[in-house]
Amino acid sequence: MDIDALVERINVLARKHKNEGLTEEESKERSELREVYLNNIRRNFRQQLDSIEWVDEEKDGSGLKH
Repeated sequence: MDIDALVERINVLARKHKNEGLTEEESKERSELREVYLNNIRRNFRQQLDSIEWVDEEKDGSGLKH
């Protein structure tokens, strides 16, 4: 399931929960979809952090960094 479809389904279940309530099966589905979504966010964030390259900056005589 792509991210747009995943978010759409989560939103559908959220609206239904707010308006009329969810069945036990729908609650379980919502929890599973949320976990998939959060794992995707965590994975993307981790990839961003892993791609950061630390660089030591040199100082000139004035004490300013370039």
